[in-house]
Amino acid sequence: MSIKKVMKSPLFDPKAAKQTVSITLNSDLYARAKGVGINASKVAEEALAVAYSERRRHALTADVQQDLAAAESYAEVHGSFADLVREHYERDDAV
Repeated sequence: MSIKKVMKSPLFDPKAAKQTVSITLNSDLYARAKGVGINASKVAEEALAVAYSERRRHALTADVQQDLAAAESYAEVHGSFADLVREHYERDDAV
């Protein structure tokens, strides 16, 4: 599977079956939106997808930051991998 295809995969199955749910909305707003032809279910689904995407992005960002901090902490104690490799090859060159 190509990276491009993986990177563009949706966060949820857009073809999944619809589920009836109950949400509470301002009755005046709902009536006015319905009166001008706004599909509340579609708007709610789109807004929920955006909110889910944002939460997921924030969670992944936090995970990456935590992992980077752990890698930096390890490097402070044990040295960086690049330094270790460089030292290894410098020793081989000296022999």
